[in-house]
Amino acid sequence: MLRNTTLHRGFGADMNETQERFVREVERVRDSGLVGRSGRLRELFDFLADRGLGAEPASQAEIAETVFGHGGSDADDATARVYIHRLRKRLEQFYEREGTLGGRLVLPAGTYALLFEEDGTEAESLPPARRRRLALWPVLLGLVFAVVVAFLVGRVAARGGGEHEANAIWAPFVESERPIMLAIGDYYIFGEIDPMRPEDGRLIRDFSINSPTDLARAQEADPERYGATGDMGLNYLPFSSAYALHALMPVLAQHPRPVGVMPASQLSRATFREYNVIYVGLLSGMALMEDVNFTNSAFAIGENYDELIEVETGRRYISGEALSLPTRGYYRDYGYISRFREPGGALVAVVAGERDTGLRGLAPLVAGELPERLQQLGSAGDGFEALYEITGQQGADLGAKLVTAQGRP
Repeated sequence: MLRNTTLHRGFGADMNETQERFVREVERVRDSGLVGRSGRLRELFDFLADRGLGAEPASQAEIAETVFGHGGSDADDATARVYIHRLRKRLEQFYEREGTLGGRLVLPAGTYALLFEEDGTEAESLPPARRRRLALWPVLLGLVFAVVVAFLVGRVAARGGGEHEANAIWAPFVESERPIMLAIGDYYIFGEIDPMRPEDGRLIRDFSINSPTDLARAQEADPERYGATGDMGLNYLPFSSAYALHALMPVLAQHPRPVGVMPASQLSRATFREYNVIYVGLLSGMALMEDVNFTNSAFAIGENYDELIEVETGRRYISGEALSLPTRGYYRDYGYISRFREPGGALVAVVAGERDTGLRGLAPLVAGELPERLQQLGSAGDGFEALYEITGQQGADLGAKLVTAQGRP
């Protein structure tokens, strides 16, 4: 359901009061640290906030040039869209964690302006037909994950389950009294239908739209672009997730309680209060787990999810899969593994690839016999993270080497 709300752009008799509430809300978000104390995401937030409540939306080119220094031919790159999407998700996470004080800051899909949304009453605000489409997607997504779980449990049972001993990374999960929840990186897709030529319909993956609610907002904000779109009740998983689960599930099944599986898009803070959580997927599908993991990491995600940056040295690890996949050339992809204790007490791990080659190559390595450095870090019981370089060719993982492994808080 969507709230029945009012979006203020800075006009009307209550402008002064609304402006003051807008400024207070900006400071509340800044003080939380959720948009960072520094860095590009904080600079983007400050840029939009400093324009004020009544400002016209910024253009993508203006953001690219002013915030990221990409002028001229680079002004229409994807950087602005990626960071706008990240900022929108951070704002949503802020209000999930902190709640509202009568209103919230919002960054509507398709609009590069920070608006103030007053709290209102819960109400349906979509046409009945669209509401029915929105109601279908949790059911269909649940069925997909139920099939995945059933398949994996069957595979584990067929193999006898107990023959896969947990190594130093996974032993603390298996031995813990807390149950395990696998959060699988998933992606939302929607449809576009031409009523005159329905056979030309297509499915669309838009990185700024990650839920039926996002799609509904985009339809309202930009009907010319999204007017023919509709929720199809579809989410998808990268194929490499299946290979990763195939490697990890026989190990995790040693836990005396059943292993849960859920889409990462549905992960919430409440999950960490009940479960030890393991993320499996691509860096781009981490959702809430991105903030949980990279808050105290030695790595940061670059301008897109094909890049990890080592914060201290500035060294960049960039996947070559996207450019080289259609050719027979060799390329490098990267797989990332992390384990740490979340402040609330949950044990957390991340098994992620920049692209499919990285995840497909990484999972069997961290599920089996470990190199000495990872064995030492895992056995110490403290937090650690490591990066593997995976050599690929047309999606196949041909070789791997451990690039770096180190402790973390």
